[in-house]
Amino acid sequence: MTESLMNQIRRPDAVGHVDRVIKKNRFKRKVRIAPKRPMPRVSMTLQRLFESCREVFRGLGTVPSPRDVKKLCHILDGMKPEDVGLSMNLQFFKPKDVAEGGSRVTFTTIYQCENFSLCIFFLPATAVIPLHNHPEMTVFTKLLLGTMHIKAYDWVDPLNSDNLASPSRPRLARMKANREFTPRCNTSVLYPTSGGNIHEFTAVTPCAVLDVMGPPYSKDDGRDCSYYKDTPCGGDGYGWLEEIEMPNESEMDGIEYLGPKIIDFTT
Repeated sequence: MTESLMNQIRRPDAVGHVDRVIKKNRFKRKVRIAPKRPMPRVSMTLQRLFESCREVFRGLGTVPSPRDVKKLCHILDGMKPEDVGLSMNLQFFKPKDVAEGGSRVTFTTIYQCENFSLCIFFLPATAVIPLHNHPEMTVFTKLLLGTMHIKAYDWVDPLNSDNLASPSRPRLARMKANREFTPRCNTSVLYPTSGGNIHEFTAVTPCAVLDVMGPPYSKDDGRDCSYYKDTPCGGDGYGWLEEIEMPNESEMDGIEYLGPKIIDFTT
């Protein structure tokens, strides 16, 4: 190679030309790379809850073992509002409800199958979910946001209390809870005949509560919800419960769940 040719290659404008060609080729290669698809928004805690529920709930007539109850409670006790797409400013309430002091309860279903369901109930301040039962069900309740007063009863004689021939006859029940709960409280668990199977929610402040129910309500399977009014009796911690028609305040609005998705690897 002659010295004159070497000098031309070493010239600043020649070097700049080579750099421009390299950069241009790099740009072309980047354009050819297919963009990455966004990953679905997933909460590992919610996913773990879902997978554990599939193992724990085995259908009508079965009650989770103490070990399984402990397992679910451990997961639920660690759940945060963001695990189900909620923020601390309670944006799930309609502006009209907040402005007018509305007290209508709303709910959203995260997941439901024959064996269990995952639901969130949203209660504006002063809203009430009236005294109701959970026939043949095991229910885990975790308050995610707000302060809520919970009153709960169990039948004194659970085997003979559900007398369908005279459902309006008052029946004696023992109070299991009558206090306020906050997100710092442990998960509450009720069983088919114990733990406060008949309970009432009253929102002290705007609340969001997560319910895990196994199995869920089903009219076709005889697990419809019944409502009651309670009258205290002479003994401390007891009350007479009388079945009533569904109260107006028990009507709820369903809303779409927009939080982190659950991935069902079996489908």
